[in-house]
Amino acid sequence: MATKTKDTNSTQSVSKGLKYSKEQYLKWYEDMLMMRKVEEMVGNLYIKQKFGGFCHLYIGQEALVTGTASACQKDDKHITAYRDHAHPIALGVHPKYMMAELYGKKTGMSKGKGGSMHMFHKEVNLMGGHGIVGAQIAMGAGIAFAEQYKGTKNVTFCSFGDGAARQGILHETFNMAMNWKLPVVFIIENNNYAMGTSVARTTNVEDMSKIGLSYEMPSFVVDGMTVETVHEAIADACEHVRAGKGPVLLDIRTYRYKGHSMSDPQKYRTKEEVEEYKGEDPITKVLNTIKENNLASEEEIKAIQKHVKDTVAESVKFAEESPEPEPHELYEDVYVEEYPFVKEYN
Repeated sequence: MATKTKDTNSTQSVSKGLKYSKEQYLKWYEDMLMMRKVEEMVGNLYIKQKFGGFCHLYIGQEALVTGTASACQKDDKHITAYRDHAHPIALGVHPKYMMAELYGKKTGMSKGKGGSMHMFHKEVNLMGGHGIVGAQIAMGAGIAFAEQYKGTKNVTFCSFGDGAARQGILHETFNMAMNWKLPVVFIIENNNYAMGTSVARTTNVEDMSKIGLSYEMPSFVVDGMTVETVHEAIADACEHVRAGKGPVLLDIRTYRYKGHSMSDPQKYRTKEEVEEYKGEDPITKVLNTIKENNLASEEEIKAIQKHVKDTVAESVKFAEESPEPEPHELYEDVYVEEYPFVKEYN
């Protein structure tokens, strides 16, 4: 995919030899570090049985959602699978509300009713993490259809894993999305494994970008361990989609350093493989860029790290001290009492 070396904010200075501003690199570093440290804490809290249910960590994949968030526009829509803790952070939601949701507290993003796999936030257009494998593929196209119907220029980002890409719903959705030229970017968060099954064991077509080609959907492979390449690929895809040319498929190659879920013994891969991918850690890459180009002093970097550490502690405290939902709340938010269009016809 052709990429454009443009700064996300033209009023900010771009250091010589770099594509993006100091401010952008520092934000990428802080956001990804926040995701990493929050989820490391989540993993520790889960082991201590502070909350239950399923829990899927995004550790290692931070560049993917960070680059998407930095390249999108405010009114764009986002929908993803159940590995969804990092997405609200990338979109600007304070981690304490995500943490409270994990604890099942009423201050949580879904009022404590969704838990780890169902993070929603209307104000930042996060249309949820979804527990049914592949369900968000069709829902993402539906959201895009609504935007097209309303005549907006908003893009819907629909993320799913390499395992969900094997669901039949993908093919029906791709056919309709291309036929109607829906404004959606389909993102395969390709971390090599569907639970414990490698991509190579599920198909003889390991280049997942080829899935879109039979629908004549523009499809590209993207390095998901480098935030700059993700940002550029998303920016290019958005330009195509906003021009009314229809959807784009991005096979973004990433890697999760933890298991599929907290109960995963990870016997299907070697420690050597994991260590090899850790050499491509997206957070380390950005930090190295910052240091090598003198974008921040050691004191500034330590200040960011302290802010992240304090925010994590604040989030845990907030979650533990937040009130439990009241019993009557079981019956709330189940149905919409009155649709806006009802009065129009009555």
